[in-house]
Amino acid sequence: MRDFRATVSACVGRRELMLLAGAGAAAGLLPRAARAASATDATLIKAARAEGAVNTIALPPDWANYGTIISTFEKKYGVRVNNAAPDDSSAQELQSIRSMKGQSRGPDAVDVGLSFALIGVSEGLFRPYKVATWDSIPDAMKDANGLWFGDYFGLISLGVNRSVAKTAPMSWADLKKPEYKGMVSLNGSPLGAGAAFGAVMAAAIANGGSLDDIMPGIQFFAELAKLGNFNPTSATAASIVSGQTPIVVNWDYLNLAQAKKSKGMVEIDTIIPEGAKPYGAFYCQAISKYSPNPRAVELWEEFLYSDAGQILFLQGFAHPARFADMVKRGAISKELMADLPPAAPYGEALFSSNDQSKKAQAALAANWTKMVKA
Repeated sequence: MRDFRATVSACVGRRELMLLAGAGAAAGLLPRAARAASATDATLIKAARAEGAVNTIALPPDWANYGTIISTFEKKYGVRVNNAAPDDSSAQELQSIRSMKGQSRGPDAVDVGLSFALIGVSEGLFRPYKVATWDSIPDAMKDANGLWFGDYFGLISLGVNRSVAKTAPMSWADLKKPEYKGMVSLNGSPLGAGAAFGAVMAAAIANGGSLDDIMPGIQFFAELAKLGNFNPTSATAASIVSGQTPIVVNWDYLNLAQAKKSKGMVEIDTIIPEGAKPYGAFYCQAISKYSPNPRAVELWEEFLYSDAGQILFLQGFAHPARFADMVKRGAISKELMADLPPAAPYGEALFSSNDQSKKAQAALAANWTKMVKA
């Protein structure tokens, strides 16, 4: 089960989170420190087709539109994608690099949370590569040496079942209203689930805290619990649709995808709370130092970071790394933009550093259970 993770110690089924770092050296190939060739470069395509396949790992077909991304790549280039263990965590992805180095079935690339990208860098598991669109990836979402680079991000949002919550809450303060008694839930526990961790961080930012101070977020949920508005049931797709957890604080792309999936059964609004900068998290691509298909994986990365590949992420409601650049250039259709929450401040998103996440996790471990009593 692929979920964002806040730190190395906060691992849930399928995923994790964030920061920047270090250096590393390529092995077996010349470091591609200069800009990569275009994804349509005939030499690269020919070399990738000669290898025949690219080995990916931990890419669920219903997560960030990866099913469509994979099939589109295969059809476009005639290169097979061998996607192993779609439900693996970021930690398991790194372990696959370690345990399968030198094997033809080893992963060519991983899609991991930032804290795990940093582990990979520290262990020398990756080789540098810079895609042709490198300059339009925000600096905060890439390693300067090309050892990892963010591919998509999400923001904390409110998913609201309008059959139960007749009036949608528009801000964090609204969640305290008596009309939402027993309605507000998280996607798991903030002690382990990245989406829930993000929810508490977002609440902290909106209530006088910061990326360095999560305590106001813990206090916010403690107050919700005292008011009777916090529902300790971990939200699932079924519980949102049934109304058991009608207001879910979750990543926006998950709420948006659920709204689309539930259309015709129930109306689900996705709201980025007003009055505060949003909190976000992103995943990172990195090429294995031991990649068995070195040119095919380069073609795979070029495709992911092309306009076409980035739009495919957006069609799965995950916001691509190059979102701001593409909006500026008018590369995203009005129809696709209309599917996103209105006026969502994507350019203002705040992202925790690894140190900030560790500090916040320590505060959660010390205070969440004793303060938030639902």
